[in-house]
Amino acid sequence: MTAVEILDVFNEQMQKTGTATREEVHAQGLWHQTFHCWIVSGSAETGWKLLFQLRHPDKETFPDKLDTSSAGHLMTGESPEDGVRELEEELGLAVTFAELTYCGMHREEYRISEHYMDREFTHVYLYACDRSLEDYQVQHSEVTGLFWIAAESFRALISGKGKAITAEGVIYPDAEQSPVIQERSVSLDDFTANTEAYYNLLFHALGYK
Repeated sequence: MTAVEILDVFNEQMQKTGTATREEVHAQGLWHQTFHCWIVSGSAETGWKLLFQLRHPDKETFPDKLDTSSAGHLMTGESPEDGVRELEEELGLAVTFAELTYCGMHREEYRISEHYMDREFTHVYLYACDRSLEDYQVQHSEVTGLFWIAAESFRALISGKGKAITAEGVIYPDAEQSPVIQERSVSLDDFTANTEAYYNLLFHALGYK
């Protein structure tokens, strides 16, 4: 039996107004909090790379899309510090909150379907990590692949300066099989929906102007 997830809900000024189940939050379009962490590699001098997770094809939203390295909802009573559990659950990374770099908070509001409205206060962080992709312990029910993409290339893509870029990474067939190295040509349609303001938080934290 799946446990019912209870989230804190807020008004537009981010003042807590109560709690609701995850299903109620999305059905009613209630404001809630999420945690996002981007894993990066490289430097400003050599060029940054961004790690994207490939969402499982059975996900309720954005199946088979490339997404933030690690992300999740904050449950009732939780703060962004508690979000580091997502890194361990999804990727097998034991990380302390002090090791993260804060990018900022983004208000995100979009309708996914007639019955699914998402209104999030998204707390965005960075974590520098050079671990080999084959060494990640992914949550197979959530993640089917991990891909590195050059930050400059991705920035150009979302600004409309190109139609396709290269993603290099691995696919995880299942828990019993070894990761398979793969290179893909990806377009904007291959990514989850995010706003320009959201990505500006990320690029600003990486030193882009």
